[in-house]
Amino acid sequence: MMISTKGRYALRVMIDLAVAPGGEYVALKEIARRQGISEKYLEAIMKKLVEEGLVSGLRGKRGGYRLTREAAAYSVGDILRAAEDSLAPVACLEKDAEQCPRQHRCATLPMWRELGRLIDGYFDGITLEQLVEQAREIEGGEELV
Repeated sequence: MMISTKGRYALRVMIDLAVAPGGEYVALKEIARRQGISEKYLEAIMKKLVEEGLVSGLRGKRGGYRLTREAAAYSVGDILRAAEDSLAPVACLEKDAEQCPRQHRCATLPMWRELGRLIDGYFDGITLEQLVEQAREIEGGEELV
């Protein structure tokens, strides 16, 4: 399994929004500048995060994006699945995959299912709040935004 730039950038954006003062809306342009991500690419990521209800957006002069809940209520798994669509290690375990004709005699399927369970469990066990705290430690207590 390979996490794409969409997944990695989605995590960076969510950390950026989590440290915004008072849950204020943060302009896409500001996020893009701080994170070094093109605005156009960031728009596509934000669209997925909005569709999944992880962030809300507001248009206009004071518009931007903000989290829809507290940072502790997001798991890394939630964020990555929103950005990547799936964390399945093989195509046959994707959410909307066609049923494999070999499924009932596939010797490797149990292994792939267990790997998928481990991946989900690992990422679901880490919160956005934990990532924010790690970022603060790396920055030596300085403000992240």
